[in-house]
Amino acid sequence: MNWNENMTTVGIGIIVLLLLIAWIIRRVIRRGQRIRSEANPRKITIKDIDKMQDGSEFELYLYHLFQQLGYAEVHKTTSSRDFGADLVFVDRAGRRNVIQAKRYGANHPVGLSAVQEIYTSMRYYEADRSIVLTSARYTEACRTLAAVNGVKLLDREDLLDLITLFKSRRMEEALELIEEDDQEPVETWQSRRKRVPR
Repeated sequence: MNWNENMTTVGIGIIVLLLLIAWIIRRVIRRGQRIRSEANPRKITIKDIDKMQDGSEFELYLYHLFQQLGYAEVHKTTSSRDFGADLVFVDRAGRRNVIQAKRYGANHPVGLSAVQEIYTSMRYYEADRSIVLTSARYTEACRTLAAVNGVKLLDREDLLDLITLFKSRRMEEALELIEEDDQEPVETWQSRRKRVPR
């Protein structure tokens, strides 16, 4: 073989290798998109949640998750006119719960409006409890307002725990994580006023 034939063979080999790599990358991307579109809680990971295009995919995932956890009457609200709630379900104690789902980046905190919206939606849905569930974290002001109003906050760490518990079939612990009430002491405006000397 001469030098030109060797270079042609190497060139064809490189092209075939690049095509193979492109094909593999495309399959991996399509698989991830298919998993996210199916919203199967057994397959979804936190990385899949972080790659979701918008909140509606996250809401669909949570809808399927709560159904598979065995909750009764799980409903996904309509996108328009949801009045601040994305999911409605009845827990083991017979309490109707409303959930607002916030799929944000890990470093993008959820603010006050999430608590305000879910709390005010309770009357419309005749709910007993309200929950905000996010793939991110909460601002301190959001945590304070939630505590004062009895809104349960589930953050990224809680979501990771929920995914792990569900996939390892530890359903009782997963349900407890969702249903237990937060017991954080809260300093309200009035208690702060009394503490400050005049």
